Amino acid sequence: MAKQKPDNLAIAVQQPDSSFKEFSYHELEKYSNKIAAGLLSKGIGKNTHTTVMVQPGIEFFAIIFALFKIGTVLVAIDPGLGIKGLKQCLQEAEPEVFIGNFRAHLARILFGWAKQTIHTRIISTGPSVLFPGVISLQKLISTADPDFDPGSINTELNDMAAILFTSGSTGSPKGVVYSHENFLAQVYALKTHFNIQPGEIDLATFPLFALYAPAMGMTSIIPDMDFTRPGSANPEKLFTAINKYKATTMFGSPALIDKTGRLGTQKKIKLPSLKRVLSAGAPVSATVLERFSNLLETGVQVFTPYGATESLPVSSIGSNEVLANTRTATDAGMGICVGRPVTGMSVYIIPITNEVIPNWKYELLLDTNQKGEIVVQGAQVTKSYFNRPRETQQAKIYGAAGEVYHRMGDTGYIDEVGRLWFCGRKTHCVFYNNTVYYSICCEGVFNVHEKVYRTALVGLQRDGNTVPALCVEPETQLQPIDQVRLRDELLELGTQYEHTKVIRDIFFHPGFPVDIRHNAKIDRARLAVWARGQPS
Repeated sequence: MAKQKPDNLAIAVQQPDSSFKEFSYHELEKYSNKIAAGLLSKGIGKNTHTTVMVQPGIEFFAIIFALFKIGTVLVAIDPGLGIKGLKQCLQEAEPEVFIGNFRAHLARILFGWAKQTIHTRIISTGPSVLFPGVISLQKLISTADPDFDPGSINTELNDMAAILFTSGSTGSPKGVVYSHENFLAQVYALKTHFNIQPGEIDLATFPLFALYAPAMGMTSIIPDMDFTRPGSANPEKLFTAINKYKATTMFGSPALIDKTGRLGTQKKIKLPSLKRVLSAGAPVSATVLERFSNLLETGVQVFTPYGATESLPVSSIGSNEVLANTRTATDAGMGICVGRPVTGMSVYIIPITNEVIPNWKYELLLDTNQKGEIVVQGAQVTKSYFNRPRETQQAKIYGAAGEVYHRMGDTGYIDEVGRLWFCGRKTHCVFYNNTVYYSICCEGVFNVHEKVYRTALVGLQRDGNTVPALCVEPETQLQPIDQVRLRDELLELGTQYEHTKVIRDIFFHPGFPVDIRHNAKIDRARLAVWARGQPS
């Protein structure tokens, strides 16, 4: 893009006053090359593990593209994981280089992050004199080779490109090893499936996803928000950014899409430039899709791609199909349809087990409409976790030709027309009386109630057995008398279906604990502990 259309806008970063700083493809390329040359001058090159803790902006983009150009391994950790989580992840990833802003370096020193392995420290903005031994990024650039050509670096498809940590919403965060081939496959799948064209404009509310826009020839608009808490974003600022640049694509977590859709509907706001909206990270209810669709032109859809850090995207479905077809089955407890596999991705269902499966066999496959664990295979499927051989062994199955199958840790089934349905995490299933109770399938029955915001299936210990119970987050705070009435109505709803009539314990919670990254994945493990302490 820098060669073809150097003056095209690559990045626009919204400031606190809602003004924007803009950077062309030529400027991004030039800045990125200078950083790459500067890093090489300090001996930072192929396979050097490098942590980046920089706010989304021109430095963020230029640094990460510089790392990819010289074959350096990006170590990406969500700052929302907290001090303890960050320390654990950094210790596992063994970074040799730390690039961060002032606050990141302060935290690094205070909490002793990866001090055994880090040998080079670079500050992206601000004075370096406050940190002995820390190099200023601007000084690094000023001494770099001005004629550096990143094309001189020989990077192979299978070379490690990054270690991206999972959100840790169902266990401790794990470092997923990405090759350059994985990233290329992701870019190709997204461009192809959503028909994304160079020159389009993307509003990105998740930093790592923001990187895909320039890689696809798009302009990336970075809103002024706290990226560690997307659910707290100010919708007015998002509307301003979308309308100013006539954004054609928007990505947002379900919490952000919900909040934005509520305010937009209330104020009768329209976003005519958007051609598509993407939301991922957790299931998105039909109500949220319908509400946000009010902001869009007729025929424009909200897509909910399904996947995980280990494999993304796997499949996708649009709001038109959900609202016209699959929502009825979801409301009846059939799970959430996540659509058909994207091009190049194969999806299978195998029996639920916690046993290691070393070798792939087609005899493992379950029939159509049979629930089990979801397994995927394709070019965007990652092959291992970093420094986690046990977890790698549990999650990967190896084919005869060396191909890698990833066990998603999710349950679901494939219907008669080839669509994948999501029924919940394997760890969220409740096993009672020789029956498997799937979280998403049970919750779907109760989520239809107009006074319910969301529900969560949990297991309670009773007489030596684990019985299914339900936690409920109401739309608004309820008085005790209203809780009694709502409990009775929900119990009545549950009696209409075989898989929910066994649920007799219902607990009201003021606000579910959710994951840091998307503010949308319900922490059912914490809810289960809470529910066990409630009077029955």
